[in-house]
Amino acid sequence: MPCSRQKEQVPRQQWKNLRGPPCIGGWIPWIGAGFEFGKAPLEFIEKARIKYGPIFTVLAMGTRMTFVTEEEGMNVFLKSKEVNFELAVQNPVYRTASIPKNIFLKLHEKLYVMMKGKMGTFNLYQFTGQLTEELHKQLDNLGTHGTMDLNNLVRHLLYPVTVNVLFKKGLFPTNERKIREFHQHFQAYDEGFEYGSQLPERLLRNWSKSKNWLLALFEKNIPDIKTYKSAKDHSQTIMQDILDLLEMETNEQMSPNYGLLLLWASLSNAVPVTFWTLAFILSHPNIHRTILEGISSVFGTTGKDKIEVSEDNLKKLPLIQWCILETIRLRAPGVITRKVLKPVKILNYTVPSGDLLMLSPFWLHRNPKYFPEPDLFKPERWKKANLEKHAFLDWFMAFGTGKYQCPGRWLALLEIQMCVILIFYYYDCSLLDPLPKQSSLHLVGVQQPEGQCRVEFKQRK
Repeated sequence: MPCSRQKEQVPRQQWKNLRGPPCIGGWIPWIGAGFEFGKAPLEFIEKARIKYGPIFTVLAMGTRMTFVTEEEGMNVFLKSKEVNFELAVQNPVYRTASIPKNIFLKLHEKLYVMMKGKMGTFNLYQFTGQLTEELHKQLDNLGTHGTMDLNNLVRHLLYPVTVNVLFKKGLFPTNERKIREFHQHFQAYDEGFEYGSQLPERLLRNWSKSKNWLLALFEKNIPDIKTYKSAKDHSQTIMQDILDLLEMETNEQMSPNYGLLLLWASLSNAVPVTFWTLAFILSHPNIHRTILEGISSVFGTTGKDKIEVSEDNLKKLPLIQWCILETIRLRAPGVITRKVLKPVKILNYTVPSGDLLMLSPFWLHRNPKYFPEPDLFKPERWKKANLEKHAFLDWFMAFGTGKYQCPGRWLALLEIQMCVILIFYYYDCSLLDPLPKQSSLHLVGVQQPEGQCRVEFKQRK
């Protein structure tokens, strides 16, 4: 059976004393359970947990993935020195952004430390002015009223805002044809990212075309990004800091590749989280009403003036942040991963080196032991979190864990908070469709909606 490869990981004389987790393979070598797993991976994981218990291995497409679902296994995932984040993700990074292993491993730690400092809580509110300005521009473009698919509305707001803030003011196109082209290629790249991270590029022609279009876009614009200076304070953008570090640390021409990686990381989760947050709020009238009352109490009669959103304003509107975090809990990434460097013991099993150790925030957040009434949208549960000290609820793992949590998590939360505030300040909104189901096809990143969800918006007078 394909799962028997585990015997190769330890000396023959020791094997009789070791036992691997239950293994779900298949009759076709290399492919293993790939077909069944690929149909609906989130459902597959939960069915396997129910059938096989708190630890099990899935062999799919030549990869052994060992899933842990209870505390002992999760503690190994979080704390063991025998599991590694960088080695788990370097191959997907190579496939999706064409960054070679040696370059990625050399630069990852330094880039992470730099971005964590730049986007961390200490420097966070330096972004509020620029975010407000860019959001106002896009809301002006939205017009006074209309009906749109909510996901497309969010894309039309956040694509230009994020690009202009993180890369260079004015970088996002203003020509309608070029805007459509950007949307088309980024959406194709984002939607195919999970397959692109696992399969040879030659099998994904349309995805590869969009990837190369985005790389060419950065290749063309890197010189302008390098020389850009903020008219207000001459501060550098995140991408400029990345370019400086690349120039110091390597002779390789990797600037477009890291630009693509930053673009995907900054948009691929922020867009669906904003979509789901707005959709959840609008489908809970009492919560929607309370948020509108809060916005009016802080900013005055809604819709009349252009407002600036400050740190103090945000602190007076905690319900919005709770709604965002509750949304992320309910639509969390399907998996996060580590590579096993040396065999590790979990429960009565030995997980061999070479396995990918997998933890599912999506299912962890649905465990009633950690989150009572886990399927309900209950923003008030976040009252217990010490958010002023930048601490989430225990066992909330949507941003990853340990040393390499998402470095842009606080900036992403800030951007979404400001987006929600300004939309509800300027517009009366209502959903024209029921809340859509989430897609069950993806494990990477926040869950996407399945089908459209139209919103009607009308500017307040």
